[in-house]
Amino acid sequence: MRLLKITMEGLPHFKNKLDIDFVARQRVDEDDKERLYNVFSSIYVNKVISFVGINASGKTTILKALSFAMKMLNNESINNIPSKEILNELQTNQNVIITSYFYSKDSIHKLETCIEKKVNDIDGSEKFVITDERLWSKSVCKVKTKKSIFDFQDTDLKERRNQDEQYLMEDISIMVAINKKNERGYFVYDMLVWTDHNMLSVLGKFPKELLAFLDSSIEYLECSRREKEVDIRLKFYGKDEIVINNIRALGNYLSSGTIKGLSVFMSAVFAFSEGGYLIIDEIENHFNREIVATLIRLFMDERVNKNHATILFSTHYSELLDEFDRNDSIYIVKNREGIIAENLANVLKRNDMKKSEVYDSDYLGGTVPSYEAYMALKKVLIHIG
Repeated sequence: MRLLKITMEGLPHFKNKLDIDFVARQRVDEDDKERLYNVFSSIYVNKVISFVGINASGKTTILKALSFAMKMLNNESINNIPSKEILNELQTNQNVIITSYFYSKDSIHKLETCIEKKVNDIDGSEKFVITDERLWSKSVCKVKTKKSIFDFQDTDLKERRNQDEQYLMEDISIMVAINKKNERGYFVYDMLVWTDHNMLSVLGKFPKELLAFLDSSIEYLECSRREKEVDIRLKFYGKDEIVINNIRALGNYLSSGTIKGLSVFMSAVFAFSEGGYLIIDEIENHFNREIVATLIRLFMDERVNKNHATILFSTHYSELLDEFDRNDSIYIVKNREGIIAENLANVLKRNDMKKSEVYDSDYLGGTVPSYEAYMALKKVLIHIG
């Protein structure tokens, strides 16, 4: 199963519909083909999608929204998905409509899911329920152009959610039946919970090559779980082995960049193996630019990323944009009376312009702090001094 597009209407804090397109919108040249994944015919999807914006622009909220939709499609109960918090400010009986387009078994599918907040009259507890769901499917033979991928106007409805179905839980999508026919859903791992907590998020024996890349002084690092305890064995070259039973204590021996690097790169390895989706917020935290650039390049390299995994990440770091040859894999995020995510290909038609300079110049509008805000801050700091 391959995601092609996700739209979400009715989300709190958003100005308009959130519309994230995985399909490569721009022309695909021969040099681009290694960096993209060919789904079928002349249709390609980006393997790296970035969300760039200033502080408080809404990047994290967008990643949480995508994580929610992707996990819902992957059979998870919407009330058990951590990023369901994006729905918390919905009013009772308000709804959010998620429209998901995906490719599976030589067909394009469109799933429309309606979610509402319900309040228990007895104890006042809140929960989210799926009140309606509809599925359309069409053969890829009917797709003649990129625009026609998402056109289901003349496609008959294939399936509609039956609320009387005895075995269908009210907070689980009908995708559970579709994924069962396909034997499984897809791998999706989001690291959003680790954004503000830089701890090792994976266990195991870490490859010596990764250790050398992040910190050449480490000889080996092995982490395992024994019942409720964690057993960590760390050795630096020329020194005695260190044994730790608290994962937080690892920060006393390793830099924050090394710890994050181990978590991120091992998560990427899992994604490469499964061909799934990896979500990272504020990817540049604790990293230098070259380490982040290396990660991006690995996702674009088909020799490494054999199963065509996709990374979705947010960043404040405009220089990272220069790692991208294409504009259609970049979303510029702004918050102007509501969050907006605009594909860079819509506003910047040329790929050969240096993207970081365009971004930093505020040519796109709202991508750098305003001059007035800067002067006001400067005035206060002068006064304090």
